[in-house]
Amino acid sequence: MKHRYKKLCLNLGLGVSLTMGSATQWAAAHDHAHHGGIQTEASSKIKPDFDIFHTKITTEGNVAIFHIAVSGKAGKTRPAKSGKLAGSSVFSYVWPTTLDPSVVGFEPKSGILAFAVTSHPDFDDTPLFDENGDGNPNNDGNVWHSHWVVLQPDQACGKDALKVVDIPEGSKPRLPKTWPGLPILIDSPGWSPTFKGKTLEVRVPFDDIASIQSAGFDGVTAALRVNASVHAPLLCVSNVFKVASGNLSLPGKFNQ
Repeated sequence: MKHRYKKLCLNLGLGVSLTMGSATQWAAAHDHAHHGGIQTEASSKIKPDFDIFHTKITTEGNVAIFHIAVSGKAGKTRPAKSGKLAGSSVFSYVWPTTLDPSVVGFEPKSGILAFAVTSHPDFDDTPLFDENGDGNPNNDGNVWHSHWVVLQPDQACGKDALKVVDIPEGSKPRLPKTWPGLPILIDSPGWSPTFKGKTLEVRVPFDDIASIQSAGFDGVTAALRVNASVHAPLLCVSNVFKVASGNLSLPGKFNQ
């Protein structure tokens, strides 16, 4: 699994290098409050609010706390509204994991399970929730919100690029109860992200927290794009801003 991730990321041409010793030293000096997890050197070539320097997942009781810290103000930049779904952009903070998608209600072994916090002003994919509190649950896409997504490579998105897995017409895969009705493997569970300065955190409850704690994870900031034809593939990863590990090797471990 790790080799597969590494190959995909290298083929995307990310070119991010990471020396673990120097990264740890830099992060410790930069902000002593951010310890453990994956420590990454800052880069002046990356927009500060997407420039990850610390990624971790810890647990408290039955809750997993997903954490990312960036050089700038987390969540500051959102996509510009285009006025149409086709070709529209999604900005995201993502924790790819080695967890099987069945853990959150998808078909087993259906792809790479990732937790994501996203913003996209041209569509709403959280029909059960009214994030902006205006009484209309269908106009909140611009508000940062959380998803589980299942990813797979698809050459239609670009050479060795990833997509959110499409659901073929007529098929009836296993889906989470809070699936938003889109023809892709996405869940909208309603766990609210918290932004505070450089830090983004989301508290995610699990029925069996012990069963997930041996999983690996990474941190990614990226842009996705809705296909111009609004057809399979529906949602592609179009630009990777930064990968915490440098090579998407998923070195992170829960509570470490």
